[in-house]
Amino acid sequence: MRPITRRQAIIAGISAIAAGGGYWLARDREVPLGFAVSETELLEARVFLKEHLAVDAHAHPGRTFVRDATHLPWKLRLYSLGGSFEAASVAAMTDGGLAGAAFAAVSDFQTLDLRSNGLASIREFEAGEAWASYRHQVANLKGLAADGLVYPVLKSGDFSAARRTGKIGALLTVEGGDFLEGDPARVASAFRDGIRSITLMHYRINELGDIITAPARHGGLSKAGAAVVEAMNASGILIDVAHASEATARGAVGASKSPVMASHVHVGSAALDHPRFISGGLAKSVADSGGGVLGAWPAGIGIDDLNGFVLRTLELVRLVGVEHVCLGSDMDANYKPVFDDYRRLPHYVAGLFQKGMQPEMVAKLVGGNLIRILDAVERS
Repeated sequence: MRPITRRQAIIAGISAIAAGGGYWLARDREVPLGFAVSETELLEARVFLKEHLAVDAHAHPGRTFVRDATHLPWKLRLYSLGGSFEAASVAAMTDGGLAGAAFAAVSDFQTLDLRSNGLASIREFEAGEAWASYRHQVANLKGLAADGLVYPVLKSGDFSAARRTGKIGALLTVEGGDFLEGDPARVASAFRDGIRSITLMHYRINELGDIITAPARHGGLSKAGAAVVEAMNASGILIDVAHASEATARGAVGASKSPVMASHVHVGSAALDHPRFISGGLAKSVADSGGGVLGAWPAGIGIDDLNGFVLRTLELVRLVGVEHVCLGSDMDANYKPVFDDYRRLPHYVAGLFQKGMQPEMVAKLVGGNLIRILDAVERS
């Protein structure tokens, strides 16, 4: 019997997933642009990306988190059958002119399953399981640099160093603070591992606080969460409040002495809301946290082409100012993404230019703001 290809495995897994939840749907077609872009405009965008560092604040390039994952429910096992494909994602980054990105572990992956309304955590961790999963995933992520595929980013200036070497800069992050198990002492260990940002929660209510997509248990940031925020400030790790409930996120913003990020979000409105969208008030609170940033998120919720993402980005800019918006693609693990290939980055930049954004504004949005906040967290 001929072995199946990675693509065939993904399609088989997604077919089963679609039957049982409809989440993380892989697209077997090119996402439409939704606007016309000329070759001259694309050339100008590519030149711009050579002159300015573009960095993705939240991504899972090549899905490293699925590699050799254990204790998964059957739908997630099928999802993980396609394995990881980091080399292909890094090639797309290079072709698209990206300078670097977050390479995120998924702390609660083993506890997740697909439900009718999306992803949810369905069980508690076994003793030691969360920490073991973190160690395994981080070893795999660090191996990407050890194998020469990417350049490790340990400080904000390393993105420029990566560009000089011709490699993609890899900022190691963790989506979900579950591996900390409420112990702030583990934050320093994560920093030594090269982790430079932690999303406090993902789809599991952990020891630190509540999530945006489930009823609250803690009523906001817990005492353990406040201690972890303090430890992250002390270590120089950027706090990410994406997926946190409003009360938890506001608690983290209030407790932090450093600026805070919401790495992949959008703001709800009367016309369109979703459990993963945040309030305008919270968005402004993050922006006001000493220069915090919000990652424009290209999930296919209410939009179905790249132009929708351009417009959604501009909505964030109008609300909080261009100094507080960055790119947060959630690449390779997003929900119905309308920006699903880094080769489309020049098209995204061209779309922003078409809408009247000046080069200095776009430079901040695609990378400058994230690098600035990383530098601020390092200094504080």
